[in-house]
Amino acid sequence: MLSLKLPRLLSMEQVPQVFHEQGILFGYRHPQSSATACLLSLFQMTNETLNIWTHLLPFWFFSWRFVSTLQVTDILNDSYSWPLLVYMGASCLFPLASSCAHTFSSMSRNARHICYFLDYGAVNLFSLGCAIAYSAYVFPDTLVSTTFHDYYLTLAVLNTIISIWLSCYSRFFEIQKPGICKMLRVLAFAFPYTWDSLPVLFRVFLLPGESAENEATVYHQKHVAMTLLASFFYSAHLPERLAPGRFDYIGNPQPWAMDSFSHQLPSQYLPAHCSHPPLGSHPLGMHTC
Repeated sequence: MLSLKLPRLLSMEQVPQVFHEQGILFGYRHPQSSATACLLSLFQMTNETLNIWTHLLPFWFFSWRFVSTLQVTDILNDSYSWPLLVYMGASCLFPLASSCAHTFSSMSRNARHICYFLDYGAVNLFSLGCAIAYSAYVFPDTLVSTTFHDYYLTLAVLNTIISIWLSCYSRFFEIQKPGICKMLRVLAFAFPYTWDSLPVLFRVFLLPGESAENEATVYHQKHVAMTLLASFFYSAHLPERLAPGRFDYIGNPQPWAMDSFSHQLPSQYLPAHCSHPPLGSHPLGMHTC
């Protein structure tokens, strides 16, 4: 009978420091795992299993939503749908890249860095996809055709490039200066998010009259709340920092953050979907949601 032997798990003391996670004491995979061993770990309870599956399952769900949207959209003739499709494509790319990064990051030191470089790039491309959708569908009427609107996407692209460079660069000294490394990485993700979300924040908090009794406003508010929650758990390393070893498999912030992200995507997709009119009915310059 054919049987598969699952890889042996290691403690924190048995793996190089570059593989250490704060508050996680056990459940590490071998730091020179083969690609086969990495794939087998999908079906083994390691300290990365929930990280992988909380990215992989949203990828399949949003891929299904993406394909369903493509089937009912006249892509060539309906240019108003293009920003929505770009956003949905980025929504699929992000969890796929992250699940691959967590799956294969234990192959070697260099593989770990490369995997997370790709992960950070996908995160920032997702942020840029949000900006593209926001520019098309979410901008308040009072800000359309202003200087802010004219340069919004240009600066979003610039922010994406800088953020990818900064987040990747932070990995080169994460052992020597972990505090600075973490601060730079959080800053690299927080600044583009803040810039990209300005149209939403203007609409929801500074110009509430334009969003009164609007279904999309509720989704935007949930999106902001879930993002703040996910960012807090990710940056504070809670709860595993308070009880090292007790949350090696369940409870560390990466799955919690991804669960928050999986709630954010519908809260971003639905406002754009609500603002997307039937084919052939959208007037030029329509930016309501």
